[in-house]
Amino acid sequence: MSDSLLNSEQVYLDANATTPVLPCIADVVSHTMQICFGNPSSPHITGIQAKHLLEQTRENARTVIGAIEGDILFTSGATEGIQTAVVSTLINAKNHNIAKPVLLYGATEHKAVPNTLKHWNSVLGIHAQVLAIPVDNNGILDLAFIAEHIPNALMICTMAVNNETGVYQDLDAIEHTIRFRNTKVSWMVDCVQALGKKQLDLSATTIDYAPFSGHKLYAPKGIGFLYIRAGSAYTPFIAGGGQESGMRSGTENLPGIAGLNKLFSLLLDKSDTTFKSIDVLSNYRAQIKNAIEETFDEVTFNHSFEHSVPTTLNFAVNELTSKEVIDLFDAAGIRVSGGSACSTGSSTSFVLDAMGVNQWQSENAIRLSFGPAATAAEIANACASIRSLKTILQANCLIVSDSTTPQQDVCALGLTQFRHQGACCWLYVNADKQAVIIDPIVELIPRIEKIANTQNLTIKGVLNTHVHQERSCAVTLLRSVLASRCDEIAVDKLGWPKNAANIDLNNERLEKIATPGHSEDSVSYVLKSEDNHINYCFCGDLILPGGLGNTSLAGGNAKAMAYSILALAEQLDETSVICSGHDYLQCFAMNWAAEQQQTPLLNRLINRQISIDEFVIKKQLNDEAKEKSRLQLCGYVTALPELNIQQLNFDSAKAMLSDNDTYLIDTREPYEHGAHNVSQLFHTSETKTLNIPLSRMANALMEGQLSKRGKYILLCRSGNRSRLAAANLMQLGYRTVYNLEGGLALSL
Repeated sequence: MSDSLLNSEQVYLDANATTPVLPCIADVVSHTMQICFGNPSSPHITGIQAKHLLEQTRENARTVIGAIEGDILFTSGATEGIQTAVVSTLINAKNHNIAKPVLLYGATEHKAVPNTLKHWNSVLGIHAQVLAIPVDNNGILDLAFIAEHIPNALMICTMAVNNETGVYQDLDAIEHTIRFRNTKVSWMVDCVQALGKKQLDLSATTIDYAPFSGHKLYAPKGIGFLYIRAGSAYTPFIAGGGQESGMRSGTENLPGIAGLNKLFSLLLDKSDTTFKSIDVLSNYRAQIKNAIEETFDEVTFNHSFEHSVPTTLNFAVNELTSKEVIDLFDAAGIRVSGGSACSTGSSTSFVLDAMGVNQWQSENAIRLSFGPAATAAEIANACASIRSLKTILQANCLIVSDSTTPQQDVCALGLTQFRHQGACCWLYVNADKQAVIIDPIVELIPRIEKIANTQNLTIKGVLNTHVHQERSCAVTLLRSVLASRCDEIAVDKLGWPKNAANIDLNNERLEKIATPGHSEDSVSYVLKSEDNHINYCFCGDLILPGGLGNTSLAGGNAKAMAYSILALAEQLDETSVICSGHDYLQCFAMNWAAEQQQTPLLNRLINRQISIDEFVIKKQLNDEAKEKSRLQLCGYVTALPELNIQQLNFDSAKAMLSDNDTYLIDTREPYEHGAHNVSQLFHTSETKTLNIPLSRMANALMEGQLSKRGKYILLCRSGNRSRLAAANLMQLGYRTVYNLEGGLALSL
């Protein structure tokens, strides 16, 4: 890793989420808080000075957005502005006489808009139908749809510039479509991402409301403003002391307003070079685009640059997940996002979904955005930081290496777990680079293919533990993709070589055991060492961490499951690692001893505390109950008891590492670890720093990388992954385990 990665400050490329406050704006804000701190409503000189600043800012706002007439109302931000516009419109529309009223919004609008429309439509009893205006593949609003529905519309909401893609709308064309058919409908345009990036002349339009937010353009958080066209409906959203001429009560945020004033002065000063021209910003975008394309194998951009402002790039790295890309960027100090910072809980981007982008791109979209005040030096540094990641990507098989003898992937040897939506796929590679892949997942084939090709693996088996709807074609597809690395032999429907007793892996061998129960065809694969010890048991969905497979699915049989479990129990010992097809509890590593402790029904069966018939009754009743609750999963697990994981702050962790028996475990993936040397951060030796990601926990357990006598401090980016790993180790009997509270985020 280069020294620049270790020592450089962060490269911030998430400006559409928020921006840092410019130093000159911060100075003005600080001055206002300390010197010009008066209440604009006070009659004395200090108050008069504050009032003057407030009104001066209001006039400068008019000039910046081209609002000669109408009102400029200072708000806490764009969300308040949206609320105010919607509430004002709907209260005014309560006595409408439209038979089938509608409320229109662009399908790619920020979620603040449709959620506000739906909320107040319900609260105020308007009972209008809320309709999303479709967009084309470029993200441009469907004018024909607007034309069809605008005659019955009480309100239409569009946006000037999209926050995820930077796509801008043709407001003139939208206005013509609206006003040709409805001169009275209320029209709100979200202008948050347009300020400083698009020329605005609001008085020349019939836009009724336009909300703005300061923190999207180098001003402080907590301040924004709303343009209201003269004559448009208005109801105060906040009542009280009558500030803002009675339009918005509450003492004005004068420091924030002062920050806006300084921002406006920069935008209006033609001699000032803080904000760059469109040509300069377009050149910046081209530089970053080239850096991205040179760093990653294949990149797909999710929007047309022709229809977008030049400060936003939305892309997906082919065959890499957004999590992998964002985690790598973040470890290297490069801040990007996966979409809107205000939208959580969704696996895809609703903006890209509306544009018709394929699911893979939508799920794995990366939003990279910079502000219009970015400097050439900042862009050059950003590009250099992005390009520096290429060696890390190559070393970890995330892209194909340019070298004929690629560097060994730190994750290739031994056992690696890959996950997709709770399902687990396992890759085992021995010292001779012979590999078996068990329970492959279609979505992970490109990842596995890269590892196999860059590491020159010989594929001895591509196996399923049972025919499963999620993975029915994965074995065939993966064997096809890796055909040149697989032996040309006949295999059965699960991928096992026909007439073979085992798969030879030199000093180890993989054996197949019939273990029906979850399904009729279920098998388990056990990896045995030379001394016949079972190191790993790949049991599919027969046994899960903290639970057992579902027997209510087609082919399931609780009695057969009982016999299968007892048969396995005769061969396994406490240290054998259980590798399941699903891990709903996010345990990542579980040995046979811990599995019995965490699964009471399993434990009672093995220890003959219940009969097979009693097991069958209890298992069937449990599966049927879960099925009725519509939790049709591959297996049912019981929530593990809450563990009291000891938390350490950065200083405490650093002090503890001075003890000889204390080690640091970085639970991030190797590509993250490679981009950020945590041993230097904690002033400890690299020999006391272990990189054991969640995907390698099972391997670490079997390889004996950890001692139950040692003390371990676990860390990741935020403290979440390391907390899971700490819980996992405690379940396995490790007691002196600590979690770095807040992870690296609170340690840098």
